[in-house]
Amino acid sequence: MSRLKILALLPLAAALSGCDYVVLAPAGDIAAQQRDLVIISTVLMLLIVVPVMALTVLFAWRYRQSNTSARYEPEWDHSTKLELVIWSAPLLIIVCLGALTWMGTHLLDPYRTLGRIKAEHAVDQSRAPLEVDVVALDWKWLFIYPDYGIATVNDLAAPVDRPITFRITASSVMNSFYIPALAGQIYAMPGMETKLHAVVNHAGTYKGFSANYSGAGFSGMRFNFQGLDDKGFDAWVAQAKSAGGSLGRTEYLQLEKPSENEPVRRYGTVDSDLYRLILNMCVETGKMCQSEMMAIDAKGGRGHEGLNNTLPLTYDKYARRGTPLGPEPTFVAGTCTPDAPQGQTTASIKAPIDIAPLTGAGLKRPTFTPLKSSSFFLGQRPKSDS
Repeated sequence: MSRLKILALLPLAAALSGCDYVVLAPAGDIAAQQRDLVIISTVLMLLIVVPVMALTVLFAWRYRQSNTSARYEPEWDHSTKLELVIWSAPLLIIVCLGALTWMGTHLLDPYRTLGRIKAEHAVDQSRAPLEVDVVALDWKWLFIYPDYGIATVNDLAAPVDRPITFRITASSVMNSFYIPALAGQIYAMPGMETKLHAVVNHAGTYKGFSANYSGAGFSGMRFNFQGLDDKGFDAWVAQAKSAGGSLGRTEYLQLEKPSENEPVRRYGTVDSDLYRLILNMCVETGKMCQSEMMAIDAKGGRGHEGLNNTLPLTYDKYARRGTPLGPEPTFVAGTCTPDAPQGQTTASIKAPIDIAPLTGAGLKRPTFTPLKSSSFFLGQRPKSDS
């Protein structure tokens, strides 16, 4: 082969060497079953596609104008046998695809606990699954290991052949948690929790990333997922603990701020209640949690008096990031209040609802002065009528 031809083939060889077929050669049983589902579905559809394409070429060649030896039957319009073949074959394939999809939808449900580690290897019920809390931040990933009391940023690890339970949420916009070698992608949304059950069967380092565009730093939301043996995972946990550092409310609020291409971080200790606070959008001290407001609503709310409870609830992410509304947190104020009784000022009127039983242990809720006004603006207290 001439040197010119070799040089011409180099870009093609480089492109092929850069291809990553991890979806077709995964390291986890869930991803392997999903791969099998894709392959079987493709083969079933090709049973119709390939013959149709081949017959199209055959008919075009055989019944070309110059072929005078081909049968010519201009009055032909129907064949029962041909109709049976044309309709029965696609119908059987659709039935097979429907059954395959229905079973796969239930067996591969990300919320379904694993029934096996791999083919012909059932889950060891005596071994607890590894729990990992996943938080999609702008623009990085936070992983909390509640059983080990550690947390990492853009670094994830799990033991081989041990079931993993992911609880997934986000701090601001929607993202998508995806490790192709492990399982399919699962959305991460603020104020909501999604789940994923998976297992890694082969040791190695695999790529994870966000599969849903989420802003300027989206392309940097990548991390390594390590499949380790038991000793290797214990050493990884020990390394995280020895890294020192603590992740509590204050540290999380700093970490939550938008940043791009963040390096790996490890925290030796983490607030055991942090994930719940993130999920309920109430990491800030004194802010009412989403679950608390839902509990109030479930009991019928408190009418006009209940408006006072919305003051500390507002989801003020944008205010912290610096917007035209200013740096101060915004809130929704009550639209009207009753006049103060004789001898009392409006400042002495307290909210008539006691939310203490609905708050978390140790969390203090601020008291707010009811407003005496029939109009307000977002993020700005109205002027007093008096």
